[in-house]
Amino acid sequence: MSDARIVVSGLSFSWPDDTPVFDRLSVTFPDGRTGLVAPNGAGKSTLLRLVAGELRPSAGSVSVDGLLGYLPQDLPLTGDLTVAEVLGIAPVLRALAAVEAGDVAEEHFTTIGTDWDVEERTRVQLDRLGLGHVALDRRLDTLSGGQVVSLGLAAQLLKRPDLLLLDEPTNNLDLDARRRLHAVLDDWPGCLLVVSHDRALLDRMDRIAELDAGGITFHGGNFTEYEQAVQAAREVAEKNIRNAEQEVKREKREMQQARERAAKRASTAQRNVASAGLPKIVAGTLKRNAQESAGKADGTHAARVNAAKAKLDQAERSLREDQKIVLELPRTAVPAGRTLFLGEGLRKRELFGAGVDLAVRGPERIALTGPNGSGKSTLLRLISGDLEPDHGSIRRAGGRVAYLSQRLDLLDDDRTVAENLAAAAPGMLPADRMNLLARFLFRGARVHLPARALSGGERLRATLACVLFAEPAPQLLLLDEPTNNLDLVSTGQLEAALNAYRGAFVVVSHDERFLAGIGIERRLHLDGGRLLEGA
Repeated sequence: MSDARIVVSGLSFSWPDDTPVFDRLSVTFPDGRTGLVAPNGAGKSTLLRLVAGELRPSAGSVSVDGLLGYLPQDLPLTGDLTVAEVLGIAPVLRALAAVEAGDVAEEHFTTIGTDWDVEERTRVQLDRLGLGHVALDRRLDTLSGGQVVSLGLAAQLLKRPDLLLLDEPTNNLDLDARRRLHAVLDDWPGCLLVVSHDRALLDRMDRIAELDAGGITFHGGNFTEYEQAVQAAREVAEKNIRNAEQEVKREKREMQQARERAAKRASTAQRNVASAGLPKIVAGTLKRNAQESAGKADGTHAARVNAAKAKLDQAERSLREDQKIVLELPRTAVPAGRTLFLGEGLRKRELFGAGVDLAVRGPERIALTGPNGSGKSTLLRLISGDLEPDHGSIRRAGGRVAYLSQRLDLLDDDRTVAENLAAAAPGMLPADRMNLLARFLFRGARVHLPARALSGGERLRATLACVLFAEPAPQLLLLDEPTNNLDLVSTGQLEAALNAYRGAFVVVSHDERFLAGIGIERRLHLDGGRLLEGA
């Protein structure tokens, strides 16, 4: 093991619109494997970008002991790059080729340095990640999303870093690719900091770091042990709430009883004074003394009630609330059996062999699975009309088709959440838009955030609001790896939205728990150029 670590001291950061993210955060991530968890929007990816130097804090510092590798959620790569260029080895390969051809210019040797075995090392790394068959001169736009993620990880590993930051590294990866990633990270000897919603990956961590309210709490053990600790804390909090509620009721009851006893004593004393014929000054003194005594007793009981209420408030604040999306989407209903899409003999580039046939009828719920690079995203784009087939025929019904790509790029980044919804549903009244966004958990200042400042989960919720309530409502919904970048709470919110949807949908996902939660009725498996029913 190395001595690599990350030290964050007094870190403060806000977005350009003054939305605060961190305020004097201090934390040390030690050597070993750390999983960083928090609700979407809490700042996990922002923290990784600050550590990587992509963002500058407004105060405080970040210290990194060693060479750093960083794999972001969204790789800033263009399709015309080659694999060698993404891996950062293209100049060395060109210099090696020149030397092998007899060119002994000094600049080539300077470029090569000690990397004479760079191609062999690269091939070993690509093989470990399931990319051994990928040519180094292959263009990026011919690779699947999962292959691009694996390639990005290979590029970081080739740097031989001491510290590695990974932001949702299993996004778009099929099951085999995830297993390869797990094996690579199991052998990782340095400091590893992972942001992920992948339980299997988080269960391989040495510790879980929970980001909450601007601070970080460490939990020893893996994610399953962390969840057990959270559940135990929740049960304690719920018990404390029940006890505090009973205490508030008891103190209120005792205060009311004390007031009734005081009123009864005052009435009895007044009758006694009148029957005793005491002078008015004496009677007045006795009455004031009784009122002061009753007032003191009432104040004591009121203080006890307030103390009990404070305990209840503290107990309620300690309870983790899982916010839910509750929707009704009757406008998206599709008559049973209506053909929304019919494709016959579809082919695109080298994909789909002799051609695939596909019919989608309302209101089917279809899961499309298959290994990375098999053409799942391409098939969705053919269904949506974003691509046209090289061969084959397509017929679509007249209803609207909504396509949510892996990159969630439907939103205008320069517009706020509210402005994006207004553009999608111009006929909706402003008050109705605000109420709708509140149901998608955008409240207060959050509705005025620009789309570019949203977390992955927030961006998905905003996109869903714009898609599901657009005019006209969609009858066919296409979703490409929709749980990417989502924490478990946000995944549950997506499930709720899809379960309220009344139209047909086709979803590409490797998350079997998610597929079970949205009531999949039909499965299609794409592999080796064939589309297999029920696989």
